[in-house]
Amino acid sequence: MRILHTSDWHIGRTFHGHSTLDALRGVLEALTAQVREERVDVVIVAGDVFDSATPAAACYTLLSDTLLALADAGAQVIVTSGNHDSAARLGFQAALLRGGIRVLTDPAAIAAPVTVDDAYGPVHFYGIPFLEPALLRHVWPGVRAQRDVLAHAMDLVRDDLARRGGRSVAIAHCFAAGVEATPQLERDIQQGGLDVVPISAFDGVDYAALGHIHGRQTLAENVRYAGAPVHYSFGEGDKPRGSWLVELNAEGLSRVEWLALPVPRRLVTLRGPLENLLTDAAHLAAEDAWVCAVYTDTLPERDPLRRLQERFPHCAMVSHAPADARVDDGRTYVQRVRAARSDAELVDMFLQHVREGEGASEREAEILRNVLDERVRVEVLT
Repeated sequence: MRILHTSDWHIGRTFHGHSTLDALRGVLEALTAQVREERVDVVIVAGDVFDSATPAAACYTLLSDTLLALADAGAQVIVTSGNHDSAARLGFQAALLRGGIRVLTDPAAIAAPVTVDDAYGPVHFYGIPFLEPALLRHVWPGVRAQRDVLAHAMDLVRDDLARRGGRSVAIAHCFAAGVEATPQLERDIQQGGLDVVPISAFDGVDYAALGHIHGRQTLAENVRYAGAPVHYSFGEGDKPRGSWLVELNAEGLSRVEWLALPVPRRLVTLRGPLENLLTDAAHLAAEDAWVCAVYTDTLPERDPLRRLQERFPHCAMVSHAPADARVDDGRTYVQRVRAARSDAELVDMFLQHVREGEGASEREAEILRNVLDERVRVEVLT
């Protein structure tokens, strides 16, 4: 059996204010072509199908079009809900979907797998939707965190599998121990402490298809994250996009292969003085990419985003990080002001404070001396 493991489509997510729907549609069309070319039997979408619990109508259209295209390509499709999805909204039309497309969002049905047969017999797919401990404590006594609810869910899976026999695949959406997260991106499930699920929780199945982490990761040969199909932040820019092609033989897991997906527009982070970013020929290749520009001038520049977009039309983010960062001497601004021995030093202290360490230039110091001297002359005359 050939299984395609994908996750974290996040339909409806924006990229620094720009819609990603068209880009995602193109990538999912490429994924559908891979399903047809590789003769995939089952496609798994491991949660975070939508980016919001209340997706716009266009998001539902893209999902419906893609699910139908995957089914037409010859695959059965199994979808679970993630922490960004509304399980109720994603699952409400599950009974109305055509045969071969299953949407699993009910924790009470974890031990009722979707079974798909191949030449070697049945393969049981256990869909574990995102499990919120606070909502399950009255149903599963004793659960307090993600590791508890996943452990309970997998116990249900193992108990059912012991009765049925055969090969098995678990689908879950969580932080598993050992993952490398993208800062400020994979939100809403905390990493650390009790919210991290140990890899051992997934013992007993032939393959665990995980979602939630946006970069591909292999925690064990049979426990993997596929990541998101498109880049949703500059922090992901160096992470490949694709999905895992998983093969099961008569004994269980036999082979796993990475299938790369096209990147609609590259993500590039440029760093240097603003004038260098605006003129250096070394940055020519970035002119058609999404650009995050970090300019290192000592002082903030006027309207840097507009100026950068004249060269890089897809510059989406600009930040100022002076190369000569201020060294903190431990004194507060008030303490520095009180230590000033003259009006000139007082003004210089203020400039250092607002300019992140840069005091008056030679020309500014000259103007400042002239102004202060003029003030003294006026005071003497009056």
